[in-house]
This record gives sequence, structure tokens and C-alpha cells, in this order.
Amino acid sequence: MAHTSIASRIAEARRRAGWSQDRLANAVGAAQTTVSSWERGRTEPGREDVRRIAEALDLPLADLELGQGDKRRGIEAVQLVGFVAAGARAWFADGQGNFGEVPAPESANERTVAVEIRGASLGEFFNEWLVFYDDRREPVTTDLIGRLCVVGLADGRVLVKMIKAGQTPGLYTLLSQTEEPITDVEVTWAARVRSMTPR
Repeated sequence: MAHTSIASRIAEARRRAGWSQDRLANAVGAAQTTVSSWERGRTEPGREDVRRIAEALDLPLADLELGQGDKRRGIEAVQLVGFVAAGARAWFADGQGNFGEVPAPESANERTVAVEIRGASLGEFFNEWLVFYDDRREPVTTDLIGRLCVVGLADGRVLVKMIKAGQTPGLYTLLSQTEEPITDVEVTWAARVRSMTPR
């Protein structure tokens, strides 16, 4: 987003997501008239309102607060913290290690880290791609359901999967394009994939 007011950034982000003001209002627990007032600059959302808007629209909070062009953070590289398996069988990962640095994506913030995919369950094309994330949730939060995430399992595996609710409360089913689902597993943490680039 370019250098703009918070009002313009909210309106722009909502339109880019294809959302109506009603849908955003419902997602953040506000009235449609409140969202309209924010977008027109008549009132300003509080910090918690901005956090809820960013979460609902799946944006880094800093991008909504500051705008990408408002304060370029000068982040040129981020830590490579491990290797993840995209498939259900072969895996190895650390997820908390330090394997050097890789070039940062444009949307990187101070919390952004990367992992490298090893495996082909997302398709052969994505083997050895870098996956960037910055908002690790422990435990998993409901807004990650249906999203492509880096997930840490109770048995130590770290995978790139789409998360679905499991058949057993508190457990999850993990999906990929070419492998069988991993059903009813304990996910100890998850982070929404923010971007992916070839290595």
C-alpha cells in the first residue's frame, strides 16, 4: 500500500480482498456504519480495531498501520530457521534453528522467518522453495482453518499443509495436493504462509 491515511488503507485493503463493508464489520464485531466512518476518515479505529481488521483481511498489522511505503523497514534478509516437508511421509525439520539468512520478501517485518520446502506434496514445482511466515500461533487459532500454514506437530514434524478441523475436538486434519490427508493429529503451533519464492 502506498503512503496513505489509515482510512484509505482500510478501504483499499477491504476492496482488494473483495469484501463489502458489511462483511468486514461482521468479521471485526463492528457496525457497517462504523466501518464506513473509519474509511471516510470521520472517526479513527482504535489499535485493537486495526488489529482485528488486519487479522480479518489477512494482512501484516504493520502494513495496515503504516502502509508498506510509509516506513520501509530496510529488512533485506531474514533467518532460515529450518526445513519443512510438504508431504505426509518424508520429513525433517528444526523450525527453531538458524541455517543462515535468505533474501527477505517485500512484505517482511521484524518477525518474518523462512523455512525451505523439501518434498513434492505441494507439487514438484515447489521443492526447495522458501516459505515465509511471521505470526506463529500456539495454540492454533480458528482463523487459520482453511489456510496454507507451516505447522508444528506434537511428534516434532514441521510441515506445510492446509489446516482443517479434525473429527476429534482439538485435533486437526492436514491437507496437501498430492498426498493423503493426515487426519486427527495434534498441532502444537501453526503460522499462516505469507509468501513463497523459489530458492
